[in-house]
Amino acid sequence: MDVLYYVLLIAVLALGWLVNILGLPGLWLMIVAYVGYAFATGWDVHVGWPSTIVLVVLASLAEVFEFFAGAAGSAAAGGRKRAVVGAIIGGFIGGIVGTPLLPIIGTIVGACAGAFLGAAVMELSDKGLAQSMRIGVGAAKGRFWGTLGKLAFGLVMFFVAVLTALPY
Repeated sequence: MDVLYYVLLIAVLALGWLVNILGLPGLWLMIVAYVGYAFATGWDVHVGWPSTIVLVVLASLAEVFEFFAGAAGSAAAGGRKRAVVGAIIGGFIGGIVGTPLLPIIGTIVGACAGAFLGAAVMELSDKGLAQSMRIGVGAAKGRFWGTLGKLAFGLVMFFVAVLTALPY
């Protein structure tokens, strides 16, 4: 039975990793699946506190990295807090809109385009078009690198979970 739970764990971990592209809390889904697997197989039989804490720390670091990468992108280009908010909201909406057009690639492109538009529009009211565009480009770059960084953290989490939960 543990092998069946392990296969299910791998499937949910992969799903959790993939939904990060949409800006959804996939890393936290991975942790919930991991803890669920721990309870289903008997806590400390295959999974215990040390590996669970490692996953929580990695997920927390990934969230911080993603947030600061997006904020740093627009701030480095001269954006203010409202540009950061616009980039976050625009990135989320863009990711949702881009997904049906071309899954995964469309999601990333949509999220970056949404971050660009959100930041640029929020700064357009009192900054010139050229400056707003620079801020939008900075937000899009930040969103892109934040997404890639979060996916990298998620991949590390995936391998930590798969290796530590192995039912041997």
